[in-house]
This record gives sequence, C-alpha cells and structure tokens, in this order.
Amino acid sequence: MEHMANQVTLRGTLASPPEFSHENHGRQFYRLTLEVPRLSGAVDILPVIVEKGLLEQAEVTDGEMVAVTGQIRSHNQRAEGKRRLMIFVFALTLACEDGEPLNDVSLEGFLCREPNYRRTPLGREICDIMLAVPRAFQRADYLPCILWGRTALEGSRCHTRDKITLSGRLQSRTYTKLTETGAEERIAYEVSALTALFPEEA
Repeated sequence: MEHMANQVTLRGTLASPPEFSHENHGRQFYRLTLEVPRLSGAVDILPVIVEKGLLEQAEVTDGEMVAVTGQIRSHNQRAEGKRRLMIFVFALTLACEDGEPLNDVSLEGFLCREPNYRRTPLGREICDIMLAVPRAFQRADYLPCILWGRTALEGSRCHTRDKITLSGRLQSRTYTKLTETGAEERIAYEVSALTALFPEEA
C-alpha cells in the first residue's frame, strides 16, 4: 500500500560519485546525485540514497545515465539545536540505462498544515502544501508540494487532514538563507504538481 502512495521514477546523469551516507541495522547506504533536465532546459539536481548491494550490482560511474525507482522520503536533521527537513529519493531499484530523461512522481497523502496560496508579481497563481504521505510502521514522510494555476486555487480551499492525490516531478531550487554567520546558499526540494485530485474529486 505504501508503494502505491509514494512512487518516483528518475532517469538522469550521475552528477557525483556515490559517497557513504549511513548504516542502519547492519545495512550500508550511499548517497549520490542525479542531474535530470526539464523541458525548459533547467536542470534538477536530485539526491538519491541507495543500499550498497544495489549500488554494487549497477556498477555506476560518473557521467552515465542512471534509472532509479523508489520513494521520496523526508528526514528531520538536527544540528546545533535546530531542525531541518531533508528530502531525498530512496532507491528501490537502480540501473545504468540510456534513454530520455525521466522525472515522474505520484503521491497520495494528507494535508498536515493549511495551504499557502499566493500570486507571483506577474499574476501566476501558486499554492504551497505539505503532504504527510503514509509509510510502513505507522510512519509518514512530510513532503512540500507546489500547485499551479487553477489547481492552486482548488488546493487553497482544502484544509488540514484533507486527502490529496497528485502527480508531477521532483524539483530542486536554490535559495539564499540569512544566518547568524551570514548568507548561505541552500537547495530546497519540492514536488511540482502537474495534476491533483482533491477530496470532492477523489
């Protein structure tokens, strides 16, 4: 059930060599990044966590096209008394595979905060939502999503605990964060929705 509620398929270029990330219950996990171009020409740089065994089977090298299927996961990282939501793709399959770039996401979850609806200076409608997507063992991943246009307006009428199903892509966005030590450049990850089903439609 959890796989149906959270699915992601990526195909892109390996942008950085795998590096050791962490060990959990005796299993070693590595982190790599994929570059996946959009139709607009912009490039999303997306973090992937993969188990050592999968990585060894695939034998990936820098610059190769890599296909990944899995789930988008979130993790609260605590550092210096502050929490930061980390977003990444947890790989269930990984293989070297040529082809067109792919970035397909399907999510089904519940709003865990009220939507934030706004307009850009050029008048484009945007609605930010945070979805709690169920995972095994009564856990959930908290995933930021963006709705656009008419879908944004419909999403703005939803409320906490409403169930939403959407499809789109995982994107990266660079922003500047002002900290006590000065300005820091950071990368945020969010799902940009192409379609969405709301409570009355689901």
